[in-house]
Amino acid sequence: MSWLPCPDPIPGDARAADLIETAIIPRARDLGGLEVRRALPSAKRQMVGPFIFFDQMGPAEFVLGEGFDVRPHPHIHLATVTYLFDGEILHRDSLGTELKIRPGAVNWMTAGRGIVHSERTAPETRARGTRLFGLQTWVALPASHEETDPAFSHTGESELPVIEEGECRVRLVVGKAWGHSSPVNVFSDTIYADVALEPGARLPIDADHEERALYTVRGEIEIAGERFPPGQLLVLRSGAPLTVRNPGPKEARFVLVGGETMDGPRYIWWNFVSSRKERIEQAKAEWKAGRFDTIPGDADEFIPLPESR
Repeated sequence: MSWLPCPDPIPGDARAADLIETAIIPRARDLGGLEVRRALPSAKRQMVGPFIFFDQMGPAEFVLGEGFDVRPHPHIHLATVTYLFDGEILHRDSLGTELKIRPGAVNWMTAGRGIVHSERTAPETRARGTRLFGLQTWVALPASHEETDPAFSHTGESELPVIEEGECRVRLVVGKAWGHSSPVNVFSDTIYADVALEPGARLPIDADHEERALYTVRGEIEIAGERFPPGQLLVLRSGAPLTVRNPGPKEARFVLVGGETMDGPRYIWWNFVSSRKERIEQAKAEWKAGRFDTIPGDADEFIPLPESR
């Protein structure tokens, strides 16, 4: 396939300020010995489409014997979406899943009425040293699906559509775009694409999805003549198509995320998301009382319920 035409801007074309609603600079946090940069939720924006949580993990390099450890913890009423650029993570959950995720694949874990999982560096990976760089996002479930049964799906790198045209390369992680569809099952209109642009390359982004944002991963991108460095979440204005260009001398990489507006407000507390405050209170009490399922092979540790948050 071919991209849509991408003419150079001319006087009177939309400015970046007309195309970008807000720019969010992530805040740094520590997650199990790994620095993460959290873009959502933020004071400027809680959600973009169904995406209510957006973390950049790393880039980090672990010395021999060290690694990444997030002990067993619970979720309700959301789906976690894990996607890596470098390294690997061993995922275990209370359904009995035990699987490594590597770059280019996607883990989609539906918490539904409740699930417990852990994310670690495997012992054999620690023994040789490793790096880690990737994204973890949470997708809020529509109210009608919040109490669905928990589930886990892994879609390998070779199963995700890759769209190449000239110096543009797009891996479609979730959803439909540019005439292609990802095989990952979703509960509402959702888009997630991993985009790499060589120097001078351009990519048109249409306005088919109600809410959209770009997260700059590596290198600079240019929108309507304005440049944006890595490590920003650019929330795009609804209904406004635009073109992204790589103005720099090296590859630029970003992800496009979004989808339809959520079907009402969402409450978020620790690892719980819900359309109902009382359901979060119930989940808090159940975790504190030990009423969630445990993880086969990883039941000796857990993250306690925070005293306050």
